[in-house]
This record gives sequence, structure tokens and C-alpha cells, in this order.
Amino acid sequence: MHWLFGDQLGPHFLTPGESGPGRDTPLLMIESRAVFRRRRFHRAKAHLVLSAMRHRAAELGDRVAYVRASTYREGLAEAAGSRPVTVHHPTSRAALSLVRSLPQVTVGPARGFLVAHEEFAAWADGRGTTRLRQEDFYRWVRRGHDILMDADRPAGGTWNLDHDNRQPPPHAPALGVPRPYRPREDEIDDEVRHDLDRWERDGDVSFVGRDGPRLFPASRTEARAALRRFAAERLATFGPYEDAVLAGDPVMSHSLLSSSLNLGLLDPAECVERAEAAWRDGTAPLNSVEGFVRQIAGWREYVWQLYWHFGEEYRHSNVLRHTAPLPDWWNGLDADDVRARCLHTVLAQVRDTGWTHHIPRLMVLGSYALQRGWDPAQVTDWFHRCFVDGYDWVMLPNVVGMSQYADGGRMTTKPYTSAGAYVNRMSDLCGPCRYRPGDRTGEHACPYTTGYWAFLDRHRERLAHNHRTGAVVRGLDRIADLAEVRRQERERGAAPP
Repeated sequence: MHWLFGDQLGPHFLTPGESGPGRDTPLLMIESRAVFRRRRFHRAKAHLVLSAMRHRAAELGDRVAYVRASTYREGLAEAAGSRPVTVHHPTSRAALSLVRSLPQVTVGPARGFLVAHEEFAAWADGRGTTRLRQEDFYRWVRRGHDILMDADRPAGGTWNLDHDNRQPPPHAPALGVPRPYRPREDEIDDEVRHDLDRWERDGDVSFVGRDGPRLFPASRTEARAALRRFAAERLATFGPYEDAVLAGDPVMSHSLLSSSLNLGLLDPAECVERAEAAWRDGTAPLNSVEGFVRQIAGWREYVWQLYWHFGEEYRHSNVLRHTAPLPDWWNGLDADDVRARCLHTVLAQVRDTGWTHHIPRLMVLGSYALQRGWDPAQVTDWFHRCFVDGYDWVMLPNVVGMSQYADGGRMTTKPYTSAGAYVNRMSDLCGPCRYRPGDRTGEHACPYTTGYWAFLDRHRERLAHNHRTGAVVRGLDRIADLAEVRRQERERGAAPP
């Protein structure tokens, strides 16, 4: 039998190859209740994962044994007994440890990514852990896979078009682009929702957030339709405003394909190939296409590889010694308790949809957690549980390394946090807010501005030696109200801002 995990749902997990299934190999899928007992997942995420698994099982028909069990071990014993089983390399260390502990299971290479583990290891060899720069990796991937290349040169003559893709939002309530693809629920979704309701009533599991209607693809057909819609109608306007935020337009021109990629419904190669084709046929400008390709072939691949390359000890990185627990209002997605408009808006988006794009994740949610000194392991777990596209391999490097700077710079050159001025420049969130982004202290002090200066003050010894933060840290003693900043930050504590 060949075992398909719930994030291995596309056809590229069934093509023959090393430890892969033959054309007539019987298949196995296991729906483990224990997965949902271990963490308090977002209800929309649980719905999406179960819907996607059950849609795939319906497509595969009699070829697949679909087992609903308490644990993976019980499901495997029920379906396969002692028969040999193959499986592609799972996407988490816990799942890999499980399958390697089972003597009947043979583990094959990972699929669903552009770069094999051994290829990355060869590239990384001799560079050291502090010189695995994402930009170098991204260029290497583009050369090796002939992505956006003209012979041996990057298309358009330059590798990086970030300077064209960091515009503040337009003065409008919405970007004014065609709506993203949204699927229609069916009887499988009805069954999933019924089961989740029953599990909650029985006290078997507990969720956060709201569920419904389903907003993200749960089948290969839906995922391909979403990719086509994005490439034809939204890719052209993606680039310039990819870092901008509008309160009334949370999706803007973003692709919304991350959950489909991470479920294995789409292969990254088909995504970048379709984007490149849009540039070559003149339907999308190079800066938008390069920005999208960078997200898929650059950052997504980079995060996947670093998850495995850094090792299990990376999970416990905490060089800033942040140990404060996440408050209940944050864990419960209680956006209505928050008065700071940016955080209220973004936390409500997570509560209602299980998604928000990368800048709110990094510069609103992650920045707030970093400034408050919350435990990076708890922050990582929260992102994993509360986002429909969140998996261990996704969130561990993104949160520990980039968002919380808990690795001390192995992944990024500086902490990604800022005063309220950044949010004010890149969004329309600050205008109606009760807080003022320029105020450090006082009744209207922005919690991000107070938090930013308090964070720099707490970690001034470390950050003074960072070439990207040293100058601002050295200026701390010229701030006349620094003592008041410290006092105001202490008094805020864990209360919602």
C-alpha cells in the first residue's frame, strides 16, 4: 500500500518513482482524530483539511482505503496489518519520526517542492549557518530550474524587483481588482461541518475561530481554477501593492494559493510556470511576476529547506529570552476586545477566515508579539494552529527566525518590528484609530510605537552591535521620555491594546 498524508493530495504524489506507488498500487489515507485533540486549531482550518482529504478520497474511489481512527498507528494497523507500506517524506519532524518508527513503512523522497534535500545540502555545504542568504538561494533555484531566465541572465536583466513592489496603498477603500476565486461548498463540506459540530459537542476537541463558508480550495479542480483566475485576472496588479494593507480589502491582489500548495493540491512548478507564461505573453508585468515567483521558488522553498537543515534544536531557539505567555484574548482571537485598529482588524480577519497576508502576519501580529516579549514557541504554535496554510515546517522558520528573531539572526539580519509609522505608511489602518502612530507616551500613544522603543531599550546591548539597528539603538539615550516609555509599556502588560 502507499500512504498519503493529508497534505499530499495532488497527482504528483502518485507518479511512479523511488518508493512511490505504481499505477495499480492500493492507497491508504488515515483521518486521525488525535491530530485535532493535540492542538486547538482554527475551525476553518480543520474544516479545510478534512474536506480536502475526503474530496481526494472520493476522487480516488475504490483504489483508496480511507480510515477514520483515533491515531495514525491504529489506522495503519486496521488498513494494512503487517503489509509493506510506502510513503513520501512527510512534512513535519513528528510525522517523519512516526513513519520511521514503523518497521513495515518505507520512506521515499519528499515531493511538492522544487529542490530536493540532497541538492540543498550540496548548495549549503561550506556556507555556514550564517551565510545561507535567501537571495543567493533564490537565484540558484532560478538558474537551476530555468525560471524567469533569458539564457544565463535573469529576465529583464535584474534578479530583484522589490523596489517596484513596496508601494503604499492607493487612496481608495479597495484595490479595485477582480475578486479571487472562491469555491462552492458541497455535501462533503456538509458532512465535515456536521462531524466537527459533533466532536465539539462531545467535548472531544475544541476549536477557535469561525467556520464558513469554506473560502479555500479543497480539491485539485478547485485549486487549478484558483490558479487560473489569479494568473488571468489578479497577477498583473499583484506586485506594486504586495506589501500594502487596506482595512476593507484584506485579499487585494494576493493569490490565496498557499493553502492549496501546502495541501499538495498544486505543485510549485505549475504555479511559477503559469506566472512566467503570463509575463512572456504580455498579460502581466515583470515586477508582479517576479514578486510572485520569489514567494514560491524563493521564500517557500527556502523555508522548507531551513526547517530540515537547522535541525530539531532550532525549535527551542530563544536568544532574546522571551518567556511571557500568550494572553487569553490573543489565544481566543478576541478581536472585539482590541481597540488598536490595525490589530483589531487583522485579528478579526484571522478569527473569521484563518488567513491574512504576509505583511499583517509579520508587521502587525508578529511585531506585537515580539515587542511584548512573548514566548516564541507559543507564538509559533499559535500561527500553526490559527492559519489555514499553517504547518510545522511553514511556521517554525517563519516565526522563530523571521518574525520573533529568536534565532539571533541565523535567518534574517535584523528584528522585523517597527513603530506605528510603518503601519501608517503602508496601510489605511491608522487614520480612524484612537491611537496616534507618532505618540510614544500619553493617552493616545500607539502601542506599536511605545512597544518598539521599549523593545530596543530592553535589548540595546545585543542590537547595538547589529549594523542595521545599531544607529537607532545608540540614539536611545537622547530620548527624553524613555523612562515614561518604560513605565507605560509595563503598565500595558498583557491587556489588549
